[in-house]
Amino acid sequence: LKCLIKSVPSLRSRPANNADIPAMIELEHQSPAAAHWSRQQYEGLFATSDLRSPPCFIWVVEEADETRAEMVSGAPHRMLAFLVAHRVDNEWELENIVVAEESQRRGVGTRLLREFVDQARAKNANAIFLEVRQSNQSARALYRKLGFVETGSRKGYYVTPPEDAVLYRLSFY
Repeated sequence: LKCLIKSVPSLRSRPANNADIPAMIELEHQSPAAAHWSRQQYEGLFATSDLRSPPCFIWVVEEADETRAEMVSGAPHRMLAFLVAHRVDNEWELENIVVAEESQRRGVGTRLLREFVDQARAKNANAIFLEVRQSNQSARALYRKLGFVETGSRKGYYVTPPEDAVLYRLSFY
């Protein structure tokens, strides 16, 4: 019996940059549960970053398969996920995390969120907080898996479509 094993591309995570904006927007538009931002909002994230003490954490996970022949968005690596967080005093707010549908439930989101948690901890953050659509059970399971605790809700927080938000927090101290 001959077994065929599907090749799994290697993954690479790195800080995002301005050149990633088109791929981030494309990925976000493929995810109905994601926060949908304008190009100007993404550009603003990079415009306000200070390299000594950046107020934003913007990372991407991409396929790092060097044998991949096709090019996506002009780059040899296909973006599989991205995360945007903003520092507020000694805490971080997770504002957006998007994982390509075909990469969900394959550890990509877990890897990206763990990297963010590790970075926040290394920068002596007190906590990370976020809100998520009540119906987004896969995201909620990911947050619980990494130790986030449900702390409340916000009625009618999301507009399109209308939905409540569930609040989560991960405290370090």
